[in-house]
Amino acid sequence: MKPVCPFVKIPRPDDSNASKKPSENSTKYHVEHESKVKKEVNDSASVSPKCPMGYDSQTFKLGPLSCMVCQALLFDTSKCVPCLHVFCKACISHFEDCPLCGADIVKIEPDDNLQGVVDRFIEGHARIKRSVNLDKGEEATENNKPVIYEDVSLERGSFLVQQAMRVFRAQNLESAKSRLSLCAEDIRSQIEKVGNTSELCSQLGAVLGMLGDCCRAMGDSSSAVTYFEESVEFLSKLPKDDLEITHTLSVSLNKIGDLKYHGGDLQAARSYYFQSLNVRRDVVKNNSNVSSQVLDVAVSLAKVADVDKSLGDEKSASDGFQEAINLLESLTLKSEASGLEQRRLSVLDFLRSQLTDDDKQEQVKQTV
Repeated sequence: MKPVCPFVKIPRPDDSNASKKPSENSTKYHVEHESKVKKEVNDSASVSPKCPMGYDSQTFKLGPLSCMVCQALLFDTSKCVPCLHVFCKACISHFEDCPLCGADIVKIEPDDNLQGVVDRFIEGHARIKRSVNLDKGEEATENNKPVIYEDVSLERGSFLVQQAMRVFRAQNLESAKSRLSLCAEDIRSQIEKVGNTSELCSQLGAVLGMLGDCCRAMGDSSSAVTYFEESVEFLSKLPKDDLEITHTLSVSLNKIGDLKYHGGDLQAARSYYFQSLNVRRDVVKNNSNVSSQVLDVAVSLAKVADVDKSLGDEKSASDGFQEAINLLESLTLKSEASGLEQRRLSVLDFLRSQLTDDDKQEQVKQTV
C-alpha cells in the first residue's frame, strides 16, 4: 500500500492570542476579547479540537494504548502470561519470548477490558463534546452554555489513515482494515450530509483503494475487487485535471486488471487495463512534459499488450510492445530523476524481452 495520506491539514483557528498576556493596552485587549466571545456564543460555542493524548494528524506518540511491535493503537489486544505485557494478537503471535522483557510466553490471553478502552478512545477521537467555561477554560457550571467541539472528520481521517499505514507495514492487516473501514464510514456520513464534493470523493476513493490493498494482501481477491471498483466509481466523478487523482484512478483500474488476470479472466483484465491506458493517455495530452505520466502510459501499453499475447493476438501484442518501447526511448529525463530512469530502463528491458525475433529484425530495419 502506497503510504500517501489522502487528507490534508485543515486550517485551524489561531488561538495563539489566547496565550498572550495583556500589555499596555490591557483595557482594549479585554474589550476586544469580550466582544469576540459574545459574537461567537449563541446557543453554543466552537473550540478548536485537540486530542488530549497527542494522537492527531501531525504528531504521534506511543503510550499505554499502543502496541510496541507495530507502534500503533492496539487491535485485538492480547496479554502475555506471565509477564502481562500487552500487544496486538497478530503482532505477538510471531514471538516465543516477550519483545519487551524477554520472558518466556507461556500463553496469550485476550485483554477485552483494555481493548474496550482503545475502542472507546477511537470512537471518541475528534468527536469530544463537553461543557467548559469560556473565560477560564474550566468545566462549565449550569449557567454556562455548552461548548461543542467542531466537527473535524478530516483530522480524524488523517489519524485513522496514519494508524492503518503503520499496522499495514507491520503486516497487521486486520487492524489496518478495521481503521480504514472506520475512516470510510466517516467519509460516507459526510457525503450523506453535504453531497459528493470533489474533496470527499477524492478521500473516499483513496481510502477504498487502501482497503482493496488490505484485502488483496489478505488473499481476499473478491473483496479487493469490490473495493477497487468502488474506488474507481468515486474517483471517476472528479475532474481529470488533478494528476494525483487521475494517477490513483488508473492505478485502481490496473489493480482490478491484475486480480482478473491472475484469476484467469483475461478479457476482463484487458478491459480494465485498457480503461487505465485511456485515462493515462488523456492526462499525457495535456501534460506531455511530465515524465512520470509518460512512463505510466508505457506501463499501461505493456499490460494491454501482455494480455493480447496471452489471448493469442500476436499482432496487437507486438504493436503495443513496440509503441511502449518507442515512447520510452524518446523520453528524456533530467539527471536528478534517477528513480524514474531506473524504472524506465527496467520497463524497457521487459518490453524488449517480449518481442519476437521477427519483431526485433523489423525494429532494426526501421532504425537503419
